Amino acid sequence: MESVTNFSVSLIKGFIDSLRGVTVLLYLDKEINERALSRSPPSEVENSKNKQKQPKVKQESKVLTRVLQSCILNGFIFLLSILIFEYALLPAVKYLVTVVFGHNPGVAHNVWAWMQPFLSMTFRMIWVLPLFLLSKLVNSLWFQVRYCGQRLPPQTGRPQFMSSVSKIIADSLFSLLVQALFLVQSMLVSMLPITYIGELLCLVHMCLLYSLYSFEYKWFNMGWELHKRLTFIESNWPYFLGFGLPLAVLTQIPQSYIISGCVFSIFFPVFILSGNEATPVLGNEYPLRLFSPVVAISNGMFRFVRQGAEVVTQRNR
Repeated sequence: MESVTNFSVSLIKGFIDSLRGVTVLLYLDKEINERALSRSPPSEVENSKNKQKQPKVKQESKVLTRVLQSCILNGFIFLLSILIFEYALLPAVKYLVTVVFGHNPGVAHNVWAWMQPFLSMTFRMIWVLPLFLLSKLVNSLWFQVRYCGQRLPPQTGRPQFMSSVSKIIADSLFSLLVQALFLVQSMLVSMLPITYIGELLCLVHMCLLYSLYSFEYKWFNMGWELHKRLTFIESNWPYFLGFGLPLAVLTQIPQSYIISGCVFSIFFPVFILSGNEATPVLGNEYPLRLFSPVVAISNGMFRFVRQGAEVVTQRNR
């Protein structure tokens, strides 16, 4: 009974924390500006009040503006990519197939009937990761500089980052591979021929994946490597299940994956704010090792590539 209670509390707490980003936007700029003003020397404060110089304007926080710009930009980029795929790339490939097999329209029709679903399914399987990369690039420009350093929890202090550039690159590449494989894993479990079970498992996967997306900025700036981030989610999965639930449900409601992608890209920056403000509930007794299979596969792929590189190097010598 106690385990059920802890699970429920963690789930509800995660769900509530995921919505905090919306409320944070209403007071965040004011709080950051007041904190910056309180740290300013008295002479600087007086000058800013009496002389009303331009530097005061430059110090003002504009997190709300940047978040709104990021949401609009993310949605526009994603919608544009979908339109290009649907109305430029697919028609071009179809025309090419028609030209190649023009002497036999039946063969051209059969080839396109096979290629079109394959191309569409491939595009649907990988749309979250490219979208995440675009969002990460846009959001990180202001998040780390303007927000994360000022809003990290008191116990973490200033951003710690990782010890070397090579470690940052390796961690980022490994993280992208794990996330891509985990996305494929979620789509595979959704195909289970058991009523509602496959969809439920897919929803759990997406909740944890979206939680990883949302908290990754915060944890990366705290110096956490990928294995620590994944272990933390697996060990406290009820909280992160609740945290990722709103975004996972919002993206699964639309029947069109175009609308679903736009919903994700628009709301994702707000969930980053929620992740930075949240304090996860700890202490779950039963870890959920959903990331372990893709981590094992990723490790095997990295070892294979490294061994191949070593063999090529030895041959060149």
